[in-house]
Amino acid sequence: MDHFHQKHILDMASLSKQEIDYIINTAITLKDISNRPIKKVPTLRGKSIVHFFHEPSTRTRTSFEIAAKRMSADTFSISASTSSMTKGETLLDTVNTLQAMNPDIIVMRHSASGAPHFVSRKLLNASVINAGDGMHAHPTQCLLDMMTVREALGKIKDLKLSIIGDIFHSRVARSNIIGFTKMGAKVTVAAPCTMIPNGVDKLGAQVAKSLEDAVSNADIIMALRIQKERQSNFFFPSEREYASFYGLSYERLKSMNKNAYIMHPGPINRGVELSSDVADCPESLIMKQVTNGVAIRMALLYLLMGGTRNAHSN
Repeated sequence: MDHFHQKHILDMASLSKQEIDYIINTAITLKDISNRPIKKVPTLRGKSIVHFFHEPSTRTRTSFEIAAKRMSADTFSISASTSSMTKGETLLDTVNTLQAMNPDIIVMRHSASGAPHFVSRKLLNASVINAGDGMHAHPTQCLLDMMTVREALGKIKDLKLSIIGDIFHSRVARSNIIGFTKMGAKVTVAAPCTMIPNGVDKLGAQVAKSLEDAVSNADIIMALRIQKERQSNFFFPSEREYASFYGLSYERLKSMNKNAYIMHPGPINRGVELSSDVADCPESLIMKQVTNGVAIRMALLYLLMGGTRNAHSN
């Protein structure tokens, strides 16, 4: 594959297997920049990137900002609390305002599913990267998870990934089920039945009968955060009860599966979905996910701006 032809990064469904491989390979070559004494290349000098976060974010937003600065791009941030959207401005008004700034890329997180797709259709020139929309998609998280798995296990094809937790509210789960299945992995989900959405099997995932059923055969176990801000109390009785049935302690994990790697998109509710000894254990890839998040986002900024394979060697 010589060139990357996508204008926007909106979801995993719209990326081909070849494009996914190309993004990960590009990220692996760019990762080296973050290990240099001077962590900066002039590749995107003169390009402007707007970070438009209509929903709170620490990790994703910081990761995108670091990625843009390492590529020498100019960045501007708009958050919901400081934008006119708090005064009733519509999304379309905001798009027109953004358009007037003439940015090259808009990185966007929004509480409404489909909002980045809507914005991408209204913008004339800028590329849109979906940094998470409602309960729909989080493609850059899936890409960094794939990169992390490929580095740890040397491949994605034929691996068994088990996703444990609040599947219903999770855009990360939806993107990972689609993405990992597309790359040839087998995805299983496990959760209390109130947290399993209808039709999850149509995305390509199998629903496990129990936590042990999901964990015992897995190569990778991905725990999801219980999203208290997205759910009312009827999804599970209490955090303590959730932890006793679906939380992973190191002892419990080792009794079910001695070799699986552990992942979590963050932030972790320690003691709920994972105990601290699991989050910090030798099999945990959680910190590698954070590191690779910067590399994947650098790769996407670079490729959307028409990067060629050798442009970052200067």
